[in-house]
Parts: sequence; C-alpha cells; structure tokens
Amino acid sequence: VRETPWRCAAFTRLLLPQVTALERQVIDFLGYQWAPILANFLHIVLVILGLFGTVQYRPRYVVTYAVWAPIWVTWNVFIICFYLEVGGLSKDSELLTFHFSQHRSWWREHGLGCVHEEALATSLRPLDGQALVSGSGCTLEYHYVEALHSVLQALVALVGFVYACYVVSALTEEKDSFDFIGGFDPFPLYHVNEKLSHLLFKQAFMPG
Repeated sequence: VRETPWRCAAFTRLLLPQVTALERQVIDFLGYQWAPILANFLHIVLVILGLFGTVQYRPRYVVTYAVWAPIWVTWNVFIICFYLEVGGLSKDSELLTFHFSQHRSWWREHGLGCVHEEALATSLRPLDGQALVSGSGCTLEYHYVEALHSVLQALVALVGFVYACYVVSALTEEKDSFDFIGGFDPFPLYHVNEKLSHLLFKQAFMPG
C-alpha cells in the first residue's frame, strides 16, 4: 500500500499524545497516584489503537480513539479542578490514591527549588512504610505543575481528536474510491470475462 503524506502527518500528530501520556504515567507511578495511573494506562492503550488504525488503514480503531479523546479531556479538566480546589475539591484529599497511601504528588516532593522537610507522622507506623516528605519555597507549587500537566494533556488530546477525525475522513474516502474501481471485489471482473468467453465460444460454433 502506497504511503500518503497526510497519513505520515496524522501519525506524527497522534504520536504526540502517546509521548506525553507515557511521561505522565511515569510521574504518577512515582507519586503513587493510582486513579491517574489507571486512566493513563487506558489512554495509552487507546492511543495505540489509534496509531494502529492509522498505519493499517482501519478507520474503526481511529474512531475509537476519537470517541475517547473528549473523555480524556474531561478527565484532565477534573484533575485541574482537583489541584486548584475548584467546586469543593481538595488537593490534600486521598481521592487519587484510593486512600491506599498518604502521598499527594511526585512534584510535591521533588519540585524545582523546593526545600524538603520530613513531615511528622500522625501515627507510629506510616500506612505505606515510607516517610512522607513535603516541600516548601518551591519556584512553582506542585498543584500548579499538575494543573499545567493536565492543560497540556487536554490540548494535545484536542489536537489528536481533530487529526483522528481527519484520518477517518481520509481513510473512508480512499476506501470508497477503491471500492468504486473494484479494488475490493474481484468477482465482477471474473463474471465479465466468463460472459465474454461464453459469447465467443457460442459464436464460434454458430452455423454460417
């Protein structure tokens, strides 16, 4: 199958969400953010489906990613509201960790310019067996970093959605044009040749 310029451009645009999602997944793993980890994993799988559909000319897989993209944008809007404490949400809650640990965000402990201080344990034994560390005096507070990450994810997803719609439209047009010239249906040509052979055979044996 011949490569087309639009397909190469679309593949590059759809690859960007995968790169940013992998970076986000690593950060959330380091911060024990289990809800975002599950969401990121699902997002990575669906982006792979979109890339596979683009490479293999499978519009249905690209449509699956296009349907997921608005959901991913909505999730990132929720994350923004969570860290900015919009609508009664609190960034200090354990909602994103499923109450399995007291960690909040990897950026809270490893932010740029932060002064690290050992947090006092509220009990004799921490829930996850690890000392909690908080940072102060950061150049950019961790909740703003997380919010900016989600803004980036939402923007990239919107770009991916636009290109996914473009890919589906282009693949559908190519398939329709190929069907029109009989590219996926070998039977009409076979039947036409069979009919012509039958007529020639009949004419050859007709009495003069």
